[in-house]
Amino acid sequence: MKNGEYLMNLNWNMENYIYIASIILSTIGSILVIKNNWKQYGILFILTGIVGNLICYIFIKMGFYSFPHRLFPHLSPMPFFAILTIFPFYVLLGVRYSPNKWGWKIPFYWALIHSGMLGEVLVQNYTNIIKYRNFWDTWDSYTWWWLFLLVFEYVGGLIVANENRKPINEGLLRYGKAGWFILHFILISTIFLAGFYVGRIA
Repeated sequence: MKNGEYLMNLNWNMENYIYIASIILSTIGSILVIKNNWKQYGILFILTGIVGNLICYIFIKMGFYSFPHRLFPHLSPMPFFAILTIFPFYVLLGVRYSPNKWGWKIPFYWALIHSGMLGEVLVQNYTNIIKYRNFWDTWDSYTWWWLFLLVFEYVGGLIVANENRKPINEGLLRYGKAGWFILHFILISTIFLAGFYVGRIA
């Protein structure tokens, strides 16, 4: 092992700013959820982090995408700590606050996934954090966001007791309420941007 092989990439650039900000914010957000029940949410956090990194590693080895710029470039072919914090935070957020009924869970996760995909598309196009390769594209990522979060919504329901969840009041998501406007703003704006993006690359 060469000296400094596992040193952090200390070049101050946009990629590092995004990595550090994402790790810090998702860690803080996860702690705020986990503190409601350290055991149950902690288990879910660890499980999600392990599975997220494993799936990402498999996809990298299959050549679907790569991460040219990483905080620890020689530690792992993927941004290990970012995946370990960001994906679990999304899962914890969903399990903690998603509405009880699936008719309302879907719009909730729809907005959550569109927000995440917006970030992914931006970093894929304007940074060296992630680059799609071979047959992988935005639609593949979008599909896997849905699969990942919905599977862990189910798993989270098995791990986290109902009394430790705080589902959003479904009444807030009905027409005319604040939640309805927030959901539709996220969905309409991201769908518009997706259409613009597809038109630009077509």
